[in-house]
Amino acid sequence: MAEARQLVDKLWNYCNLLRDDGVSTIDYTEQLTYLLFLKMAHERATRPINPDKIVPDDCSWQRLLDEDATELEATYRYILETLARQPGTLGVIFRKAQNKIQDPAKLKKLIVELIDAENWSATGVDIKGDAYEGLLAKGAEDIKSGAGQYFTPRSLIAAMVDCIQPTVKDTVVDPACGTGGFLLAAYEHASRDAENLTPDEKEHLRDDFISGTELVDGTARLAAMNMLLHGIGKPKGDSLIEVKDSLTADPGRRWSVVLANPPFGTKSSATMIGADGRVARDALEIVRDDFWVTTSNKQLNFVQHIKTIMDINGRAAVVLPDNVLFEGGAGETLRRRLLKEFDVHTLLRLPTGIFYAGGVKANVLFFDKRPAGDKPWTTKLWVYDFRTNQHFTQKVSPLRRHHLDEFVELYKSGRPRSERVESERFKPFVYEELLARDKANLDLLWLKDDSLTDAADLPAPDVLAREIIEELESALEEFTAIAESLEALMGDNEH
Repeated sequence: MAEARQLVDKLWNYCNLLRDDGVSTIDYTEQLTYLLFLKMAHERATRPINPDKIVPDDCSWQRLLDEDATELEATYRYILETLARQPGTLGVIFRKAQNKIQDPAKLKKLIVELIDAENWSATGVDIKGDAYEGLLAKGAEDIKSGAGQYFTPRSLIAAMVDCIQPTVKDTVVDPACGTGGFLLAAYEHASRDAENLTPDEKEHLRDDFISGTELVDGTARLAAMNMLLHGIGKPKGDSLIEVKDSLTADPGRRWSVVLANPPFGTKSSATMIGADGRVARDALEIVRDDFWVTTSNKQLNFVQHIKTIMDINGRAAVVLPDNVLFEGGAGETLRRRLLKEFDVHTLLRLPTGIFYAGGVKANVLFFDKRPAGDKPWTTKLWVYDFRTNQHFTQKVSPLRRHHLDEFVELYKSGRPRSERVESERFKPFVYEELLARDKANLDLLWLKDDSLTDAADLPAPDVLAREIIEELESALEEFTAIAESLEALMGDNEH
């Protein structure tokens, strides 16, 4: 870890230098991604045993080293544009790639002094992988760049993976994978016993174990590189990260584990038409017969997409905002069907202050897919209240993995789940009780909030301010959606 940290510091210090030229953290991380890939491809092509040529000769790392500063920018741009047209992993990493470092002298220094000085292939997978993850984490802290929205806190990911416990027999998917944190954690969990795995199991772990979908080109490239640096996938093979909108269609394939933190915000970029035939209006119509309800709420649509792509007896752990637990209409219909047709067994209520988007009230919902049948599959929903009287902030008191130790232990204790142990923060609610609640509302909290009686227990002013902004933005989005629906309705009536 110390070696990885040194590498991060070295790379990060150069980022600070480039900020004067207007290069953002996310832009810098992208440039590093391109250059690291080219350097590693060069190391593979020139190794004495089993040399492997990944990129065409006219896109080689050596060309960048040989060019003087005046010609460097044009050569670098040519390489990026050429590799963007390649298939598979190459195409995903270089898709729409552009040079953002306009000063040729600084670009030359980055290539020669920072990247070329390291032998990245000789560096252990842990070191270069941890260094890249460290860089992504630093990038997520740069709130102005918006990078944080693609970065789920690694401590939360680790706890979710420890609960789900993926093994080499599984296939894992994240339909909104960001920079690939869930996929990486699942891979590391499943490969803990690597020395005892068969060659076929090792191949499965490398080539078929994980799949990710990401809508944003730049984020998808970071995810693809993150996987490669951790030894997952092949530089010349098909990419394990697909660039597209997951919600547009049923991919046809099914996975045994789904881990996801779908993007926050309720507005969908496209129209959904569900099995009920209702239309949620926007620019593009998408017909999904597998969806139970029609809604423009992205999170509700992601839950519907996830229930489709799960294999029978598959397990899911999904980060969802509070509105999914209590929203009426489509939300209520979705909850009632999910409780009946799936085993919705655990809900972790998360505190505010743990996400880079401030003020977000979120939860982790754990549910399993079961065969179709007449009887409801949910018997008890166990709720762990990790929100009441818990205060975290990104900088001063960030969430650490050990803060979730009690939840993970209670989640895993007692197999089967009927033997779970109740505690002050962990309580079960039976299926009939949940259905009887107004709108099948799952917004379940029972502990006394000390901040209501003692002002000293209130969150910091900046946290409160951020929460107020989030609430107002959410309300504004809902009003906008209502206004658009009314306008569309009036337009239909006029015709």
